[in-house]
Amino acid sequence: MLTQLRLENFKSWRNTGDIGLKPITGFFGPNSSGKTSLYQGLLMMKQTDDSPDLGSVFHFGDEKTPVDLGDFESVVYGHDTTLSLKIALCWKSRTDFGLRNEYGEDVIVDEGSDIGFEVESRERDLGSGKSLLLEEMAYLIADQRIGARRDPDQPDYFLTPPFPNDYAYSPPPLFYHFPYFKAIDLTGSGNFESLRRSPFFSELEGELHSLLQNLYYLGPLRASPRRTYTRSRVQPGDVGPDGGFLVDALLSSRERGQLKQWGANPGKLAIDEYAAAWLKRLGLVHDFRVEALAEGKRVFEVKVRKSPHSAEVLLTDVGFGVSQIVPVLALCFYVPQQSTVILEQPDIHLHPSAQAGLADVFIDTWKNHNVQILFESHSEHLLRRLQRRIAEEEISKDDVGLYFCSADDSGGSNISLLEVDQYGNISNWPKDFFGDQFGEIAAMSEAALRRRGDSS
Repeated sequence: MLTQLRLENFKSWRNTGDIGLKPITGFFGPNSSGKTSLYQGLLMMKQTDDSPDLGSVFHFGDEKTPVDLGDFESVVYGHDTTLSLKIALCWKSRTDFGLRNEYGEDVIVDEGSDIGFEVESRERDLGSGKSLLLEEMAYLIADQRIGARRDPDQPDYFLTPPFPNDYAYSPPPLFYHFPYFKAIDLTGSGNFESLRRSPFFSELEGELHSLLQNLYYLGPLRASPRRTYTRSRVQPGDVGPDGGFLVDALLSSRERGQLKQWGANPGKLAIDEYAAAWLKRLGLVHDFRVEALAEGKRVFEVKVRKSPHSAEVLLTDVGFGVSQIVPVLALCFYVPQQSTVILEQPDIHLHPSAQAGLADVFIDTWKNHNVQILFESHSEHLLRRLQRRIAEEEISKDDVGLYFCSADDSGGSNISLLEVDQYGNISNWPKDFFGDQFGEIAAMSEAALRRRGDSS
């Protein structure tokens, strides 16, 4: 689970400072306040890890990736290419994590589950043109910093802190990998070894790789419902960034017998049954199911009933909001335990009561499935329900992180933690957080009084 994030010189963020990430973390604020950029750094790291191109420090994206950020100039703060781009993460390992110190007493790492990672990149002119270079990367464990940095004058890298018989190394293949090097005599015994292949480094790289692979994203522009769906007979890793793999995921989950706990009840449901149960609880539909057009065929329909006695219809024939929320429900319960799900505007196209109900979906996702939720929203109803559930002790305030983002006059972004007490109260409510409600009511009353006076 991610526990901390920091961005420096990333899009509208000069420096976010250390943002604490909780099991349920929400980012609120007006349009163009930098909310989306907060998780785009994470998605950039993930799509770089997924990319077959090992020659780039970061894969800024294209039409096939979750985010398309353009190039370094488009990403760096103020489009100032003299700045360096920095990203820092902290997370809890899935298991207690210990590293073996194989090469002397200069590097000592104790067992523990908290791991940090920092990376810095900068654009440099190498004579043949500008290129994005890895300046430094480092892992942080048990108060130890272990990584590699680039020689400012040479295309070489050095390990940090210096290891026994420190040598220059060639550039690493990925931003979180330790650099390669020619075999050297580490111990002076005449036996040449490759420090690059040591479990000491491979285990660290594997930890970050696992974190990124268990990071899932659903964007705000989800696929429109279709009258029929053709099964691709693959097992997707998730529902896709636009929910396009929804039916494949539901059917794959059913075939694997993947069951999920339904709230506090002892029974377990398949993912499509679970989504149907939540749709009913949210008041959106009464029944939801995926059905093959004919036995043995690969073409399926998604059918729903609005009420117990209404006719069954296709998903295309009900309100658009239903088709937009189903991928959210499916993704939350399809991903493996200890994953992190990023949801952009999960409440889009939903009625206010269903928006509020999403808070209960998130709480259930964390408490019963051990999946972390990071979301961006404009919904006051969603926020208010989270506050209520904290007051009702359905979830601890320590498991919820709420942030408000705003833009300053220079075009940069600022972020502040909303201070929530054990009763769900927010003590530092930002001015006009969801608009000036009292001002609107007062203006309406004044207008009514004027009209009554004019007509008398």
